Amino acid sequence: MTTISDEQLLAHASRAKGKVAVITGGANGIGKEAALLFAKHGAKVVIGDLDVKGGEGTVAEIRGYGGEAVFQRCNVLDWDEQLSLFELAMKEYGSVDVVVPNAGVAEAGTFGRFNLVDGKLSKPKLLTLEVNLTGVMYTTHLGLHYIKKNHTKGSLKALVFIGSMASWQAIPAAPMYSASKHAILGLMRSLYTACQLDGIRVAVIHPFFADTHIVPTTAKVFLAGIPLTPVARIAGAIFCATTDPDMESSGCAWLLPDDGPVYRIEKEQFKEGVYKMIDERTKMAIDGLVGVKRYAAVVRDLWRILGKKLVLAIGCVIVARVLWTSGFP
Repeated sequence: MTTISDEQLLAHASRAKGKVAVITGGANGIGKEAALLFAKHGAKVVIGDLDVKGGEGTVAEIRGYGGEAVFQRCNVLDWDEQLSLFELAMKEYGSVDVVVPNAGVAEAGTFGRFNLVDGKLSKPKLLTLEVNLTGVMYTTHLGLHYIKKNHTKGSLKALVFIGSMASWQAIPAAPMYSASKHAILGLMRSLYTACQLDGIRVAVIHPFFADTHIVPTTAKVFLAGIPLTPVARIAGAIFCATTDPDMESSGCAWLLPDDGPVYRIEKEQFKEGVYKMIDERTKMAIDGLVGVKRYAAVVRDLWRILGKKLVLAIGCVIVARVLWTSGFP
């Protein structure tokens, strides 16, 4: 576990300059604070939110100090509206470099409420799961597609999720919220290997309760006297997880359990039984794919520099040499 101070959260801020960040739920709270922070350090921000007034207000604030940002109303449960948001980013700024699927809700729906209609148990409404998981999956699917369109070598590419301390410790009486935030951690872990091959950073930020509109009044009353996590520090963790140039920190969880510093938790290592075999095979596959990509790049460049015939001749010599040394008849 690594402790990260507030100053360290901005250590690589220059990497954000000129990048395009798409942030859902950027009209208020954590999303707004993250949007302001990215824009302050030179990123171009694209905000999607149902709150039109709040979203336009965030954009006005960014433009007020010379930053670049656009807003579009977006319901994250509407695939076409999310697609339109990413197309807006491409139209306005020409690329998508960073995606933060931030839009989310607290416990909302009827799970656990047993309502009978004509003597039959009615189907529960699972709004929290729909917004916090299905909506995030939509953003992720679109985000990866558009990020991969950016073929600039060594450029900043990142997908940063918003989890919760409920990803680790479930909240009583909030089963949908707890399940959705557990799922977000699992989603990031599942994507890590493929994203690593594409040079895309992934992370999940796990804050404790913060003073935002998503926290219901009853919860705020219950938490009276307990320190809440500063919204600015949560935004800083999102920013740091995005801009850190060390790919070894990709795939990590970033925890903010109170009003203290950020903790980066190294990737979990469970390598017992068959999981040890799976880990070894996965590592071999990754190393093999990395090797293939490197050799392909070398051949491509030689082809461009030396020409087709010479590259083919060199290839034949290498193959002949390998066959000769291996004793092939």
